[in-house]
Amino acid sequence: MSYIISTCTTADMTKEMFEKLDVRYIGFHFVVNGKSYTDDLYNEMSAKEFYGHIRNGADTSTSQVSVGEYVDYFRELLEEGKDILHACLSSGISNTVQSANAAAEMLKAEYPGRKIYIVDSLCASSGAGLYMTLLSQKRAEGMDIDSLYQWALENRQQVQHWFCSTDLTYYIKGGRVSKVSGILGGIFEICPLLCVSPEGKLKVISKIRTKKKVLTALVDKMEQYAVGGKSYNGLCYISNSDCFEDAEFVRDEVLRRFKNVKEVPIFDIGTTIGCHTGTGTVALFFTSNDEREDER
Repeated sequence: MSYIISTCTTADMTKEMFEKLDVRYIGFHFVVNGKSYTDDLYNEMSAKEFYGHIRNGADTSTSQVSVGEYVDYFRELLEEGKDILHACLSSGISNTVQSANAAAEMLKAEYPGRKIYIVDSLCASSGAGLYMTLLSQKRAEGMDIDSLYQWALENRQQVQHWFCSTDLTYYIKGGRVSKVSGILGGIFEICPLLCVSPEGKLKVISKIRTKKKVLTALVDKMEQYAVGGKSYNGLCYISNSDCFEDAEFVRDEVLRRFKNVKEVPIFDIGTTIGCHTGTGTVALFFTSNDEREDER
């Protein structure tokens, strides 16, 4: 029996990319200035419009997919006669994996003998997108759903997430950066360098002065951790929140240093994650040989 690979729109890829990989998705929800929307890969609201609201100081919030929504979504996929492997946004960022697991348990009696595997990806944004690309490739190579589920669990920490931000407004709002640090950062051009930890949580690693230096530090981390170092020839994705020129700088630096990397797609950070990052965030994703290190 063939099977479906699925995730959330928080994997921050384009609709065309999801379709190319044959990966299904379900959307989180977000609120801008009191109006509710579904994260639909910028179909109803464009990235330009969304980040325009952010730049104007919009009041934003998000909510995850409910158990009932997951039940309806999974049921629709099961009605196609296929089993499901669904990878959730990292549990270190969201509780959505609990809702997905609850929905899967509810459907077991309704669809006896069918498989619904729920994976805590420990990934976020286009790092989750890169992870889904790897899963899609393994399926295309002929890996069955049981083997892919084990592979997904064993290799999820090999997706490295490194990111920085030159605008700390929404990090301060979300409590990820203190107000004092945020104010001082703005005055002295200090930008935090962050990663996703082995537990799938956001973690500040260092604070670097000037945008150019922190953007360069992202690529330094790729040199440090990527499979084969500067000989790396695997996938590399970038996402950004309305700072495309900064993302281009990182892409160009990656292509300059890593001669075997031929393509580095740049994606928009989606509305769900963008509500928490605000503008000015650039993230770099690639794979390593080993599990993530718990730096500092």
